[in-house]
Amino acid sequence: MRDFVAFHWRHYRRHPVWVPQLDGDLLGNRLLDLPGLLTPEHPYHQGARATHFLATRNGTVLGRVSAVIHDRFNGYHACQVAFFGFFETVDDQCVAQALLTAACDWARAHGATVLRGPGEYANVTHERQGCLVAGFEHQVAVDQTWNPPYYGPLIEGCGFLKVMDYHAYGVDLTRPLPAKVVGIAHAVLSRRQLRTRALDMRRFAADVRLIVDIYNQAWASNWGFLPVEDWEVEALVRALRPIIDPELVRFALKGDEPVAVLGAFPDPNVWLRPRWRPYGDSDVVRVGRLLSRRRRIDRFRLMFFGVLPGFRGVGADSLLFTEVHAHAQRRGYRYADVSLLLEGNAKVIRAVEGLGGRRTKTWRIFELTL
Repeated sequence: MRDFVAFHWRHYRRHPVWVPQLDGDLLGNRLLDLPGLLTPEHPYHQGARATHFLATRNGTVLGRVSAVIHDRFNGYHACQVAFFGFFETVDDQCVAQALLTAACDWARAHGATVLRGPGEYANVTHERQGCLVAGFEHQVAVDQTWNPPYYGPLIEGCGFLKVMDYHAYGVDLTRPLPAKVVGIAHAVLSRRQLRTRALDMRRFAADVRLIVDIYNQAWASNWGFLPVEDWEVEALVRALRPIIDPELVRFALKGDEPVAVLGAFPDPNVWLRPRWRPYGDSDVVRVGRLLSRRRRIDRFRLMFFGVLPGFRGVGADSLLFTEVHAHAQRRGYRYADVSLLLEGNAKVIRAVEGLGGRRTKTWRIFELTL
């Protein structure tokens, strides 16, 4: 497993855009209290079965891939899907074919009828996922994947077809919002249809659970959705608390009842980006650099926006983003990455474009019938 993780460091050596996860996120780190997604002890594996492959030639690792049967996903969607993830390879069709054939054979042997990917482990809405197919030059925001342009053609060369695209949009926060958006926000407030509040750090864990509750209701019909579990909530709390800006996470309320939430987070990749020095890229040094400079992050990723059924179309999106935009300008944020947006979610895409967003990246999910 150490070779599995080490491969991406060699594969992307000195690449100016790529930003890896912490090694501890994958292999575990007691000092940083990280359980390690690739370890058998991680709670992810209570609801999924996973295996991992390395492709080697003359003792040199040329690629890697995981294969997963996500039992909870298949039970929720009444399907027999397997996923491939952590896909990395040199530019060689034979290597890609060997890796994906191994994943196919394992998936078929475990009863799957479809193999879908790439992802982290799976293509579940709250996992990092997708093969980048456009926007390779842009910075990688937190929990986004990056890969060379040849990955898509290699996967297609193995017989996989597109099943879904996700998009990212960039918003220049130094520019004023369109007058229409501001007007809608003012109208919502003046009519007292909704009120808002920021994340309350004094009741941080309770507010995170409130976010998850809205998410589980608002996103239930989205492609790839799976309800978030308690252990995932706890992991989210632990990961976000050190860097969070509570004014970037805002609730819209009808009376005392939360009906919508917008969640944006300062992008830790600004300081987690590798320095490619022997002393600059260990987990401890990268985390230390982030914590010491977390107040000097000038970009954020808008990771989720959800409105409960029955409260859509009342201007909650305009209201919440107008308030986040005002805080961003006061605080000195200059850029927002809004992602990942399903290609079929036309209402959300139109709303983001109405905020001045421009498409910057596209990730693709592929599928093969077994």
